Amino acid sequence: MNYNSELMRKLSDCFSPSGRENNIRELIINEIKGYADEINVDALGNLIVRKKGNGKKILFSAHMDQIGLIITHVDEKGFLRFSNVGGISAKEILGLRMIFDNGLEGVVCSEEIKDKEKITMNKLFLDVASTSKDFVKNNFKTGDMCVFKSEYYETDDCVICRAADDRIGCYILIEALKNHPSTDNDVYYVFSVQEEVGCRGAKTAAYQINPDLAIAVDVTDTGDTDNGTKMDVKLGEGAAIKIMDKYIITHPEIKNLLTDLAIEKNIKYQYEVLEHGGTDAGPIHLSREGVPSGAISIPTRNIHTSGEIFSKSDVLECIKLVIEVIKK
Repeated sequence: MNYNSELMRKLSDCFSPSGRENNIRELIINEIKGYADEINVDALGNLIVRKKGNGKKILFSAHMDQIGLIITHVDEKGFLRFSNVGGISAKEILGLRMIFDNGLEGVVCSEEIKDKEKITMNKLFLDVASTSKDFVKNNFKTGDMCVFKSEYYETDDCVICRAADDRIGCYILIEALKNHPSTDNDVYYVFSVQEEVGCRGAKTAAYQINPDLAIAVDVTDTGDTDNGTKMDVKLGEGAAIKIMDKYIITHPEIKNLLTDLAIEKNIKYQYEVLEHGGTDAGPIHLSREGVPSGAISIPTRNIHTSGEIFSKSDVLECIKLVIEVIKK
């Protein structure tokens, strides 16, 4: 199996912030047609793709949405005030270009402030490069969203792009579905909505499906940079099997299943303990009477920035592990 650059580029480039997942959902539907037994969209917008079986119900989840900004006010000078959609740091977006669904752009600027380290969202605004108040009034309104303007780039083994969180998880599930093995298991590939604002889509999808076990596929931090979190996860060392994050302690049976399969099938893996943040596995494992759950994570640097970095070889190991879970 080879890494599909064209597919990942399309996923990364697709404009779909939280609550506005229509574009990415249609892209995924067009990509998976012919590979699924059932394709459904629920009331919240989750894309639920099924490969039927008479065995255990297995749920895999990757979220479609990306972080962004939402306009809260257009001021008298034609500048756009905004709030964040998902986890964005004010001090890390100053000077960045943002793009709207209509292709118009703006630059994040700030009021005069002495200490940039203490900057807050209410001191920032978007300059959309126009001196015409009519242009601004006619093209931007409260509630409009924008995302990072960033070009997809790759080297021999690594990729730099926006929205790897979690378009790379979507990529992994798409590739697993296209290579779906023969199995008696009843498998649900869930492409969820609104993860970045509270894992909302996964909660309702899990309630509907009521799976026997569930695995989220999402990015995780690494500890292999000078300023990174102190943790053992590294780029190029394989799929990261989650042990714990802020919202879940992986069920022992799931942790053992993933580890045993990785060892048996010679899949490169590492363990992950994330001290902050979480994934769709958090709400899923609390659904109904409880669902044994865990996560397969993709080691990623610079999460929630315009230049997230992951290893193509890690992605391929994650796909292999997902497929082996389906077989089991």
